[in-house]
Amino acid sequence: MGNTKEISVEEKLRLLYDLQLIDSKIDEIKNTRGELPLEIQDMEDEIQGLHKRKEKILKAIESEKEEVKKRELAIDGSKELISKYSSQQKNVRNNREFEALSKEIEYQELEIQLAEKKIKEAKSEIDKLNKKIKGYSYEKDGQEVQVKGIDEIIKEKEKNLMHKREELAALMKETEKQENILNKRAAGIREKVEGRLLRAYDRLRNNFKNGLAVVSIERGSSGGSYFTIPVQQQLEIRMRHKIMIDEHSGRILVDGDLAREEKEKIQKIIDKI
Repeated sequence: MGNTKEISVEEKLRLLYDLQLIDSKIDEIKNTRGELPLEIQDMEDEIQGLHKRKEKILKAIESEKEEVKKRELAIDGSKELISKYSSQQKNVRNNREFEALSKEIEYQELEIQLAEKKIKEAKSEIDKLNKKIKGYSYEKDGQEVQVKGIDEIIKEKEKNLMHKREELAALMKETEKQENILNKRAAGIREKVEGRLLRAYDRLRNNFKNGLAVVSIERGSSGGSYFTIPVQQQLEIRMRHKIMIDEHSGRILVDGDLAREEKEKIQKIIDKI
């Protein structure tokens, strides 16, 4: 990264300030979108969570259905055994054998009762789980109350998400051309800035919420910290012989004249877009 051709300190300062002006304009464009991108991300995450919750419920329903099938097969098996033992009772040789078969029949009848109880519980659970997906209604104080299921909630949230995406797309369409051109110009400037300065610039940009890494001196104060710059240092900054740093904020400083010249230049570029 960076050009190997040696350029003057003044040119370095102009490049850095140009980059700052363009990046600040890009920030301004992005800010017009407000919180929309974050809102959309939150909505997408919420919808994804609802889909996962629905999948979990559907798996639980399948599990309960398997339980019903298993119990129904058990009932069929118990009925077959009861029929078998009842037939055997007709051919028993003594009361002991008859009583033994009676106990087996009684046991299978209890097994059927237990299975039927489990089936009832499973079907009740399936009904509850389905209500979570499809929703349900109940009456309260003579009024019907509707409880939304996950399907309806997802549908509503996906509809809202679509509107938010359309809103963001409309905003982006208005500024897309300008942002693309500015990004290309910023990339071109970055190619000309030496690596260490670019790294310092990016670090400063990330450190401050307003993204200001390069600021000008206005009325003897730094545009970054608003602390007064010593007169001697102001003179050095105006000479443009070396990169000067604001000791309070760490930002790179440029003199007011250079700043005004570059602002006018960059503004003309922006106006033509």
